[in-house]
Amino acid sequence: MESQQDNVLKLLNALNIEYQLTKHPAAYTVEDMDKLNIGPYGDGCKNVFLRDANTKRHFMVVLLKDKNADLKSIQEQLGCTRLGFASEARLFKYLHLQRGEVTPLGIINDFDAVVELVLDNDLAGKNKLGFYPNDNTATVWISFDDLKKIIEHNGNKMHFVTI
Repeated sequence: MESQQDNVLKLLNALNIEYQLTKHPAAYTVEDMDKLNIGPYGDGCKNVFLRDANTKRHFMVVLLKDKNADLKSIQEQLGCTRLGFASEARLFKYLHLQRGEVTPLGIINDFDAVVELVLDNDLAGKNKLGFYPNDNTATVWISFDDLKKIIEHNGNKMHFVTI
C-alpha cells in the first residue's frame, strides 16, 4: 500500500510539477519547523482547517508561517457565517489527515472537493512554498502557481484573501 507521501509525489509527477523534498523529524507546529532550520529553502506556510458556524462549509486557509489568521477578517472576506477551528474528526473525515499534519495537499484525499481553499494574497508569485506531503516527516517545496494547479486539478473551490 502506498503512503500518503507517495500519493502526493505521484500526483506532482503526473502533473509535471517541479518540486524539492526535504525529509526531517516529525514537526507538528510552525515552531517545530523553525527549529529544523529548513527555512532557507523557501517560504514556510501555516495551514489552518476551519468550518463555518453551520458546519456546512470547510476551509483550508494557507498563509505565510509568520502571519496570524484573523478569522473575523477571513469570514468577512468570504461572506460566510462565523468561522471556527474544525475538529480532528472533521480533518480526518475530509482530508484523511491527523492533527499536526495539516496541509493543503490533503485535498488529494477530498474526492468530492468539498473543502474550499483560502489562499493569502501574499503567497502569489512565490517560487518555493513549503507544505507537508500529507506526512509531517517531510516538506515538499512547490511554487504558488503549482499549488493552484493542484487545487484546480482536484476541483476544489479557491478564494483569495488579504490576511
